Amino acid sequence: MGRLTTHVLDTATGVPASGMQVDLFRLEGAERILLKIVQTNADGRLEGSLLEGFELTTGMYELEFHVGHYFAAMGAATGPDPRFLEVVPVRFGVSDTDGHYHVPLLVSPFGYSTYRGS
Repeated sequence: MGRLTTHVLDTATGVPASGMQVDLFRLEGAERILLKIVQTNADGRLEGSLLEGFELTTGMYELEFHVGHYFAAMGAATGPDPRFLEVVPVRFGVSDTDGHYHVPLLVSPFGYSTYRGS
C-alpha cells in the first residue's frame, strides 16, 4: 500500500520543526487542488500519512511548507521585512501508487533542501 509522508528539520537550531503548517495540493493541469492542511508534531512529523492507499494516485503534487511563520514564532532572526523565505514549495511526481514517497524538508531562515527519503 503506497503512502506519502513528510517531516521537517530546523537546521538552524538542530531540532525538529514543531508546529509548522504544511499544505498538500494535487496539480491537475494549471489547477492546484488543496487536499490537506496539517501541522507538524513535536518530532517535526505528521500524525500519520498525508495520503495512503487509494488516496495516493499517480500525478503531480505540491507541498507548501510555511517556514516564515514558523521561524517568526520561534523568534529566529529572519532578516528585514519581507523575510527571505516565507513559503517553501516542493513539487514532485508520484508514478508508483504502491511506493512510499517521503518528502523531508531541511530548513533554516535562509536556505533549504529536500530529497526523496525512505
